[in-house]
Amino acid sequence: MAWGLWRIPESTVQHLGPVRGRSILELGCGAARWSIALRGKGARPIGLDLSFAQLAHARREIRKARSEVPLVRGSAEAIPFESGVFDIVFCDWGAMTFADPRRTVPECARVLRPDGLLVFATASPVRYLAYHPAKDRQSRRLRRTYFGMHRIEWEGSVEFQVPYGDWVDLFSRSGFTIERLVETAAPVGAKTPYLSAADSAWGARWPMECIWRVRKERTGRSRGARRLARQV
Repeated sequence: MAWGLWRIPESTVQHLGPVRGRSILELGCGAARWSIALRGKGARPIGLDLSFAQLAHARREIRKARSEVPLVRGSAEAIPFESGVFDIVFCDWGAMTFADPRRTVPECARVLRPDGLLVFATASPVRYLAYHPAKDRQSRRLRRTYFGMHRIEWEGSVEFQVPYGDWVDLFSRSGFTIERLVETAAPVGAKTPYLSAADSAWGARWPMECIWRVRKERTGRSRGARRLARQV
């Protein structure tokens, strides 16, 4: 199990903590490789994805691994589960990147039990600020307005990102306490199929991705989370 662009091992990041016996939801599971690995460690994972093609891919990988991981088609903006049923909700550049956090964060709070964890890797806001759309690469200049950042259309896709202050406010209003934020740096000589060598070098100097770990408060703020969901 490894996080993000640089495949940093979970054993190094240690965001998920003990997983044996835990009920875990993977948002935007893709091929479900994380869920397969978690199942092998004694967890009870479920993979959620909106794409029929990704779910079909996940089924093949699950059969190949001779594992048992339930898969559900659904949106992270309206998670098709009852409230308070998961110990951990997580994703690695999945739904928390491609769905609106103003909806996904309250939904994650809703389906988590009190004291449950939300852990996810996604892009850093800094990455979007310095992206040069005409040259399709990172630059050393700020090229996008930071305040008001939300829905971003680029490279033929739609991604979502908000300023750090908005993340903090969103977590707080949804009943989460921030425990840790890791801003990953590209290791020396790092290579990734997702980036050019030049952009990998950029990622060694400036933050390109974040891995958040936030915990639902024991008392919970389910009413606040529901109010927030209705506002967006």
